Amino acid sequence: MACIFNSLVGVLPQRRVRLAMIKFYKTSGDKLNRIDTAEEGCWVSAIAPTEEELLRLSTEVGVVPEFLHAALDEEETSRIETEDGQTLILVGVPCAEKHENTVSYTVLPMGIIITSRNILTVCLKDNSIISDFADGLVKNAHTDQKTRFVLQIMMRMSARFLQYLRQINKITSYIEKQLYGLLRNKELIQLFDLSKSLVYFSASLKANEVTLEKLLRGRVIKLSEEEHDLLEDALIEVKQAVDMGYIYSSILSGTIEAFSSVRSNNLIRVMKTLIASVIVLFIPTIIFAFYSMNVSGLPVPFFWFPLTLSVAAMLVAGIVLHHKKML
Repeated sequence: MACIFNSLVGVLPQRRVRLAMIKFYKTSGDKLNRIDTAEEGCWVSAIAPTEEELLRLSTEVGVVPEFLHAALDEEETSRIETEDGQTLILVGVPCAEKHENTVSYTVLPMGIIITSRNILTVCLKDNSIISDFADGLVKNAHTDQKTRFVLQIMMRMSARFLQYLRQINKITSYIEKQLYGLLRNKELIQLFDLSKSLVYFSASLKANEVTLEKLLRGRVIKLSEEEHDLLEDALIEVKQAVDMGYIYSSILSGTIEAFSSVRSNNLIRVMKTLIASVIVLFIPTIIFAFYSMNVSGLPVPFFWFPLTLSVAAMLVAGIVLHHKKML
C-alpha cells in the first residue's frame, strides 16, 4: 500500500515547518520578490499569525481587525464582507498532509482581504496555494493588479480541489482492490476517513460556488472583461469539483456499505459454522454422560455401543446441518 501513497506524495505539497509569521511580496517586472515591509501594491501573507502580528497588520497595514480574525476561525464558512472600503473574501481551501502511509485531506478557511493599497491572505496553516504563489510557480501573478491576483488565487484553489478529488478517487480504488481479498479494519477506517474528507470538500465547494457567483455579478469588485472570463473559468472548475465530489462521495458510501454488509455476512457465516460445530461435538458428551450414570437397565451396556452411537449420531447431525448449509 505504501507505493500508491508515495506516488501521490510526489504531487502533494511538501509539508513545511513554519513559525507564525508575516511575509511581504511585490511583483517587480514579471517576478514576485520578497520585501521587508509593506508597500503599496504588495501582497501580505500571514500564516497562523499571533495576536501581536495581528495588531501589527491592523496598525501598519490598516486592516479591519474583524477581517483578520475571521480567517482564523476553523468554523467559518465562505462569504464576502465589505467594511470601511475594504473587502473580505473568505473561502475554503483544501489541504493535504501525509502521515506515514496515509494521506489526510481537510479544508481550512482562508481570508483574502482587499484594501486600497494591498492584498492580504490570512490562514491558520501553510497550504499549497499560498506556497505556489510565494515560490513563483504561478505565471503572470502581479500584486499591483489586485483583482486579477485574487482571481488567480480562486483559480488555483479550484484546480487544487480537483487534483485532491482525483487523488482521493485513486486511493479509494486501490483500497477497494486490497479489500477484495481480505476485509481488514485498517482499510475500512481509511475509507471512512476519505468519506469524511469528501463531505468536507463538498460542503466547502458549495459555499465557494456561492461566493464566486456573488463576485461574478460585479457588485463587490469591478471586473474587466478579461477578469470576468477568468472568474467564469474558476467558477466552472468549482462546479465541476462539486459534481465530482458528489459522485465520488456516493460511490464511496456505496462501497463502504457493501463492504460492511460483506463483513456482517462473513460474521454470520462464522457464527453459524461455530454453532453447528458445537452441536456436532456436543453429541458424544450427551451420550457418554448418559451411559456414565450409575443406573441399571441401560440398553446395550457395552463400551463399543455408546462410541458407535456417538459416531453415527455425529454423522447424521453433520449431514443434516450440511444440508441446511450450516456447515
